[in-house]
Amino acid sequence: MTFDVARIRADFPILGREVNGHPLAYLDSGATSQKPVQVLDAVRAHNERHNANVSRSVHTLGTEATMAYEGARAKVAAFINAGTPDEIVFTKNSTEAINLVAYSLGQHLKLGPGDEIVISEMEHHSNIVPWQLLCERTGATLRWFGITDEGRLDESGLEELVNERTRLVALVHVSNVLGTINDVSRIAARARQVGALVLLDSSQAVPHLPVDVRELGVDFIAFTGHKMLAPTGIGVLWGRFELLAKMPPFLGGGSMIETVTMGGTTYAAPPARFEAGTPPIAEAVGLGAAVDYLTALGMAEVHQHEQDITAYALKALADVPGVRVVGPLTPEGRGGTVSFAVDGVHPHDVGQILDAQGVQVRVGHHCAKPTCVRFGVPALTRASFYLYTTTEEVDALVRGLDQVKKVFG
Repeated sequence: MTFDVARIRADFPILGREVNGHPLAYLDSGATSQKPVQVLDAVRAHNERHNANVSRSVHTLGTEATMAYEGARAKVAAFINAGTPDEIVFTKNSTEAINLVAYSLGQHLKLGPGDEIVISEMEHHSNIVPWQLLCERTGATLRWFGITDEGRLDESGLEELVNERTRLVALVHVSNVLGTINDVSRIAARARQVGALVLLDSSQAVPHLPVDVRELGVDFIAFTGHKMLAPTGIGVLWGRFELLAKMPPFLGGGSMIETVTMGGTTYAAPPARFEAGTPPIAEAVGLGAAVDYLTALGMAEVHQHEQDITAYALKALADVPGVRVVGPLTPEGRGGTVSFAVDGVHPHDVGQILDAQGVQVRVGHHCAKPTCVRFGVPALTRASFYLYTTTEEVDALVRGLDQVKKVFG
């Protein structure tokens, strides 16, 4: 099937608006994606006709809401090829999913001095800070992979870094700054060799390329709905069921219990054990609709489109004087995120001038300060692409950068 971007864009009402008198060029999908009418309609229809709490009622609306919520779980499980829907835990975002693992798995593993957790320099803060906090609580040691000058994960010290003291390796699947797609097969194999577990932050992977958790050979992945066409407020933790079943609860309250007495409580089986209180029901329905939309397009086709756009952008930016791309300079092994610095111009100024031209980009350290430090910059400008991005929008970015050079030249 031909990837018809014009037809796809017709599903996204926001893409038809203007910003500051210019056609909107939305190049910030790495921060949050836009939503198609299919998702907007699904959420509205749920709230208008099926709104009720889940797993609590035998009345018709409660049953409909529960079926929709659990139906979304089943769709997500199939989307990433989970072994069972019971391996899908709904959270409010990927940050909460990672914190859940840090808290609950940390308790299960009974970490202490001498134990080690391994991350990397290219992590989002949400895959750094929870592990720092865990190490502070337990006395475990945090270690990390470096980044090569080309923006790739430096695996040269793999055998020494992942060793018999390693209990967990937590890595980003696709860098939100560099765009690097990490092939974690060697790291996962080494982790298994020494008996360590592996978590992937797949926030920038699941929305953009085919992800099969059974092929990855890891133990947990975390991702979020709002980066894959769904509403905000809904995230996903996938974990191998046998591990989830051993982990204690993250939050206590309603729906996560088996039985409660004044003397003590026993807990429900996963995933309910980790979904205390009223969950994000309508948001889960929206995520299910987003999964339907992406499935119909085909994730391999989505990824190919993004690679084509990224190749076009890398070539176009290479021709702009004073622009330095940070990260891999070819589309191979990278996703649709391109971060760059403009000589002599702070990214905030770049972003403001681009916004005046209708071009929406992200500026700052992108919640990845160690990555910026590694490349000697305080902040970067980031253009991030998705299934609705066009070459014309990249052209608008380049014209905007020409304007930046005129203002600060």
